Amino acid sequence: MNYPFWDIPHLGSGWVIGLIAIFHVMISQFAVGGGLYLPMAERKAQRMTDPVMRAEWLKQLVNHSKFFLLLTGVFGTVSGVGIWFAIGLTHPEATSTLIHNFVFGWAMEWVFFLVELTTIAVYYSTWNRIDPKLHLKVGWVYAVASVFTLIIINGILTFMLTPGDAWLAVAGTGREAGKFWEAFFNPTYWPGLLLRVGVCTSLAGIWALITSSRIDGDKQPALKTSLVQWSVKWLMPSFVATPLLLLWYLFMVPQSQRALLTLGIDTIGAGTFSAVTRIALIIVITSATIVGVAYYLAYRNPVEFNLSHAVSVLLLALIATGSGEYAREMLRKPYVIGNWMYSNGVRVTYVDRLNQQGYLTHSLWTWNGAGNGPASSYSRGEAIFRGECASCHTMGGYRSLRLLLDGRDRAGIGNFLVMLHDYKPDSPYRRFMPPLVGTRQDVDDLTNYLNTQVNPPAPKKPLLTAQK
Repeated sequence: MNYPFWDIPHLGSGWVIGLIAIFHVMISQFAVGGGLYLPMAERKAQRMTDPVMRAEWLKQLVNHSKFFLLLTGVFGTVSGVGIWFAIGLTHPEATSTLIHNFVFGWAMEWVFFLVELTTIAVYYSTWNRIDPKLHLKVGWVYAVASVFTLIIINGILTFMLTPGDAWLAVAGTGREAGKFWEAFFNPTYWPGLLLRVGVCTSLAGIWALITSSRIDGDKQPALKTSLVQWSVKWLMPSFVATPLLLLWYLFMVPQSQRALLTLGIDTIGAGTFSAVTRIALIIVITSATIVGVAYYLAYRNPVEFNLSHAVSVLLLALIATGSGEYAREMLRKPYVIGNWMYSNGVRVTYVDRLNQQGYLTHSLWTWNGAGNGPASSYSRGEAIFRGECASCHTMGGYRSLRLLLDGRDRAGIGNFLVMLHDYKPDSPYRRFMPPLVGTRQDVDDLTNYLNTQVNPPAPKKPLLTAQK
């Protein structure tokens, strides 16, 4: 706990990241897929022999590129900054590790991002102002730059799940930079990259359906038919390849993390689903629904396909994308960086030391002298709760500890915390919760704090005074 704590009541700081990330992923991956869609659509239009259809296609692409510029250049950029802000406050230790290990990777990503912002602005503003061949080249420059941002970001994201044995062997020694490429091209890099490429192309088609659905089918039936059907085709390859890529991805995930998924699969007959299994089923159902809606409402009846239909497909894609990102986060449990740092920011290698010296001993941001002087057991327990529990739990909102511990007295709460502290192999919580670190005094302090929250003392009755 070396940084100030960011307290988000009821919702929890983790969900702040999640809500921003879901919308950012929808837009940022559209920025990649749409970056390929635009020059390919422009090239298709330029090769049309019918001058009327060519002119109509190009006019529609001007509108789509404006929509693309505003969505990715404004909302995508702002949400990206929001993620940096949120992760820096919620997981400062993990963010620090990513920055120090991938500082040159982040630098390269920002260079390509600046190229993206510049070229998409030039691309939109130079329609019908420069030679068509040159304009198309500008579009391809944007497409290449956006693909490279995906290539770099994917390496960092997959590292958090599977940093790889080579990097773990030197982690914490100061020699991590020598294993940059091993960490970057980690075990889940390639299946993760291909899965994201599929998502990017699908989102390119889904967002294109938003703009093409607004074409008046009565006045321009041929244009709407060709654009809607061509956009639907962008969805199909990824939905065909995704099941195989997902199996490859899961095969590369460590067995300890796959257990979070197999727990639910093994117990479906008993009606018990793990969180990851439920999310996986949601992804399957929503993806199948997207294919059905896109085929029957868009591809088969393009002229009748309207904005409400397109928004329905977009909302389904939002659910599928959010579920996929949530499942990826859940697969990392109990870590935020696989086998190196637990989800509460405690490094695996620090557990024994903190158990001997105390969790608050090296904390600079505790109050009332906690850890370095006289402090109440309650205030120490609150500081431990904020540092070790609050990255995943709230007291009375999302993953409420009051609900989890409801019905337990102080002894019951203490026994529960001792089980988390001992972290035995047969513990039912070991698969998805980090160990509770600290001395026995730390455990007692946290027990006192949680007991006060779960079993608050009855309010004192006011003394009645005699009436004169």
